[in-house]
Amino acid sequence: MKSWIVTGCVIVSLWTGIPAGAATPTEVRQGPQPIKPGDVGVGRRVADLAFTDIDGHTYQLSEWLGGAEGLENESCDAVVFAMTGIGCPLCKKYTPTLAKIQRRYAGRGVRFVYVNPNQSEKISRLRAAIATHGLGDVYVRDDDEHIAHALGAHTTTEVFVIDAARTLVYRGAVDDQYGFGYSLDAPRKNYLTDALDAVLDDRRPTVSATTSPGCDLYFQTDPPADASAGTLTYHNRISRIIADNCGQCHRDGGSAPFALDTYSSVIDYAGMIASVVGRGVMPPWFAADPKRETNHVSVTFANDRSLAEDDRRDLLAWIESGAVEGDIADAPLRHADVPSTQWHIGKPDLEVQIPKQFQVKATGQMPYKHTLVRLNLKEDRWVQAVEIRPTDPSVVHHVLVFLKDSRDRNVDIDEESGFLAAYVPGNTFQRYPEGMAKRLPAGSDLVFQLHYTPNGTETSDQTRLGIRFSDQPPRRVVKNVGIANHRIKIPPGADNHEETASLVVPADVHLLAVMPHMHLRGKAFRYDLTAPGGSSHRLLDVPSYDFNWQLEYRFNQPLAVTAGSRIDLTAWYDNSENNPANPDPGTTVRWGPQTDDEMMLGYVEYFETDELVGDSPADDSIDTDSARLIAAFQKVDGDNSGTITRQEFPRPLLFGRIDADGDDLLTSDEVLDAAEIILPLLGR
Repeated sequence: MKSWIVTGCVIVSLWTGIPAGAATPTEVRQGPQPIKPGDVGVGRRVADLAFTDIDGHTYQLSEWLGGAEGLENESCDAVVFAMTGIGCPLCKKYTPTLAKIQRRYAGRGVRFVYVNPNQSEKISRLRAAIATHGLGDVYVRDDDEHIAHALGAHTTTEVFVIDAARTLVYRGAVDDQYGFGYSLDAPRKNYLTDALDAVLDDRRPTVSATTSPGCDLYFQTDPPADASAGTLTYHNRISRIIADNCGQCHRDGGSAPFALDTYSSVIDYAGMIASVVGRGVMPPWFAADPKRETNHVSVTFANDRSLAEDDRRDLLAWIESGAVEGDIADAPLRHADVPSTQWHIGKPDLEVQIPKQFQVKATGQMPYKHTLVRLNLKEDRWVQAVEIRPTDPSVVHHVLVFLKDSRDRNVDIDEESGFLAAYVPGNTFQRYPEGMAKRLPAGSDLVFQLHYTPNGTETSDQTRLGIRFSDQPPRRVVKNVGIANHRIKIPPGADNHEETASLVVPADVHLLAVMPHMHLRGKAFRYDLTAPGGSSHRLLDVPSYDFNWQLEYRFNQPLAVTAGSRIDLTAWYDNSENNPANPDPGTTVRWGPQTDDEMMLGYVEYFETDELVGDSPADDSIDTDSARLIAAFQKVDGDNSGTITRQEFPRPLLFGRIDADGDDLLTSDEVLDAAEIILPLLGR
């Protein structure tokens, strides 16, 4: 039984020469690859398809091709069927390109049919996309998937070129400008226009079939006849997995490009879900599994977003077996999403916004933007929580906020000095445990570093930052430092180039989190810790680094490190033509601020063990217990609402003892106050 189709018939592994000891990498970057035309139907005659557009007009393929009698004015030399959608991020990026190509060939006997197979996408939104991008030809809602089936379509970005004899002469990608994990400023290969030019010149296309990175299509099968009460269904199992692991981003108004909050929306993207979950790309978490001894990782992470193995197994099995909906009576309770206007950290004590809107173009790449925000602080303040909120999260790749002395008038930043706040989709805020805070010195200003990724539609953004302060100095001062190698030199064509950096820890510290940073050629990254006596521990292994996710890896417990220990960083880069994100495989790459340059930078968050600021008792277990409780709270609070419901809490019978105000919601303060109840459950 064929329940889903993997992108473009084959999955191409892009990484070779994996560092010794690394886990098998996920394929985070995929571009179009040529494939054997006969294996995907190129050269065959296409059936005489009939279809109806969203305005109710009906068409027959033979009316356009084959010279049907009395329809000479409708005849054309080629028809392009373009799979599309308004949710898949690659579809959104390719829509302006398709509209431009359509207009270019409109007077040359070429017709376009846009085919949208997604039932969950509302007609009103389809019409808005048509108007925005000028899709002036035929747009079909393929609810019964008869066009997708007839063409044997694989993904939502695939295009099919059919000549006047109804022969399929090309199928595959539009071009190579966009793929999984990368965007180029302009395409290097123009497959669709090359194929159209060949057809109009009565030639065979040079490349007649490629893979087409996009959202994998899913053709639902009938449920098995022996389905029983124990059968996996959307309502009794899968909806809960999706809500707990995907709902934070994949919701209306969320940072993900489409929602996964209904059965129909999950069905529309079931093929893509199977692909990214099967490859370990989603949920986004790229650290090697510390539970596997072969990975040599000695720590666990509080913000581990990887899918539990039971959830992964059930989700994939459900899709493979036909994606049964089940009885809605088995569905979980629905909880209201946090409104887009509500801060997850609570009402900020200080809210700032970058001084002007940045215009984000529709296509291609954009360089980093830097802008200064003046604070005019007269005294030191202690930052207990931070949150970054773009006004258009759909185009914000990441944001870092750095401190700057107000006497310095420029926007240059020192990455190694660390950052105050960070934003990536799915990780938009940070609360520090009780007794911990970052110092915001008097006379400081802020520099925002913003990286925008065009998504197919011109827009603008004016990002905000919210800060909550502690009422009194904390016991522990949270600090952030970058370990860097500014002398990196990556040779042309190198597919597994290694660079290193080290830091000898000058004082006893407790490590709280780490965050690697590279650019488009980044491939893998490691943190290792060597004690003065020579014993070594692996803190983090990222065998497949993904520039699209600037993830922070936060330890379950503060990690004690003695003075004289050495933190060693190792990074690998792919500067070869096999890396589809590579802007120029023929150049030597060095350190630089833009994505076409490279960096080797590993952030470390910590506090100094002997540095006590406030008047709290000097008992290290206070920090450890508080950190563990906050980490547990954030892990259970899967939707980042700032509260935990009775349904979310893993021990419902204890819920009432912890819910001090009886409002059926647990706050972080209530969890901290109930330490004597919760810590034994965490294995203190």
